[in-house]
Amino acid sequence: MVQMRSQHGDGFGATGPGTTSGGASGGGGGVGGSGGSGGVGPGRLNLLLSYAGWQPDPWVDALPLLLKPMGVNALRAGSGDEAKRVIEANPVHIAVVDFGLPMACDCTEEGGPRLLEILRRLDQPPPTVVVKPRRSQRDDARQIAAALKGGAFAVVDRPRSPDDLEVMLEVLRRCLMRFYRGLWPDPGTLS
Repeated sequence: MVQMRSQHGDGFGATGPGTTSGGASGGGGGVGGSGGSGGVGPGRLNLLLSYAGWQPDPWVDALPLLLKPMGVNALRAGSGDEAKRVIEANPVHIAVVDFGLPMACDCTEEGGPRLLEILRRLDQPPPTVVVKPRRSQRDDARQIAAALKGGAFAVVDRPRSPDDLEVMLEVLRRCLMRFYRGLWPDPGTLS
């Protein structure tokens, strides 16, 4: 696993294995997709949750269930094209981008890096967490560098266990603290 590294000086430091925190941030664009109750209402936070479909009982099913009671609306996307439609339809406050995401449902071209670029080019790009597949150390280093260069706030390994899911929850908490000062985004500021 990769140890967390921070370029932000945010006082959070290393919180555990499996996470790499980077230097660029995002802000907020728009999203429309499945898995949520629509747009942003008072006290709501829209989370773009992209997923490459790599296992039958994915963490991506558990995360929305854990976050929904806290007012987080998960907007799911199974391809880069689907994520783009979500971004165009609703505000996105935090994005989780699976680097193995296909660009289209019927192709093998990786859409994760392209989605990261789309998010970065928004007027108010959201803070973005990149989920990467576990690979060799050399490939990991390349993916982490590409994600951080592309504007990712953090890079985490694909969650495989409840402990890995806790790492993801901690990274999302850090996004909320850093970009929204621990408060839900004002629904009037992002559209």
